[in-house]
Amino acid sequence: MRDLRVHYATPLGAVMAADSVSFGLRAGERLGVVGESGSGKSTLALAILRMIKPPGRIDAGEIWLDGVNLMTLSDEAMRRVRLARIALIPQGSMNSLNPVMRIKDQISDALRDHGLAPSRRQVEERVRDLLESVGLRPEVAHMFPHELSGGMKQRACIAIAISLRPRVIIADEPTSALDVVVQKQVMETLARVQEDLGASVILVGHDMGLMAQFVDRLGVMYAGRLIEVSPVRDIFTQPLHPYTEMLIASLPSLEQKGTFRGIPGLIPLLR
Repeated sequence: MRDLRVHYATPLGAVMAADSVSFGLRAGERLGVVGESGSGKSTLALAILRMIKPPGRIDAGEIWLDGVNLMTLSDEAMRRVRLARIALIPQGSMNSLNPVMRIKDQISDALRDHGLAPSRRQVEERVRDLLESVGLRPEVAHMFPHELSGGMKQRACIAIAISLRPRVIIADEPTSALDVVVQKQVMETLARVQEDLGASVILVGHDMGLMAQFVDRLGVMYAGRLIEVSPVRDIFTQPLHPYTEMLIASLPSLEQKGTFRGIPGLIPLLR
């Protein structure tokens, strides 16, 4: 990604949610993107897929995948890229699945939408294999989303995301609203399917502990800018940016005692 700029139009003027963001992603790498609410993390994730909706707009930038600048593709060509080359595991699985469709129908819809129309038996076998790959029983295929727990819904979303074996998986806070045990199960599932596919992962969130356990490199966003990208160990032991240093210092620890303080003030207006 090179110099990506995304703004949202408001009555008070344009809000620059992503301001000249640049980074690279290696094959098989796990890259984390952290920052407080409103820093531009989710906007960045949606911009990679060209899914920014009005009043948002991508002003400039390049997004390269396998030698192709995604910003130059037609809408139809970009639609074919989504899920097949780059897949999104959305934030909030309970709001992402269609409540009136069985899980198997939602997975098969993804296959047919990309021109894959195998026989009914082949679809059923593919759905079963996908569900088993994320740790779900085959009978889940015939269930509706409301019949699943939060963790099962999230794993169903992962199954849909990997259905076409994408090169890049973007996970936007995949463990939000889940308890700690289920969070661990979901992240173990994501790690396993990533290794099976040989895919790269961009993990978006604000759980620094989760990032420390999962990612190879970590990027820190502040006020729409990617202010630092380093190996995850360096971020925690030798942060370069003052904001990153304060972000690390504000995290509670079992070893440290005393009063912990949040970072004072508010992020600046993004205009």
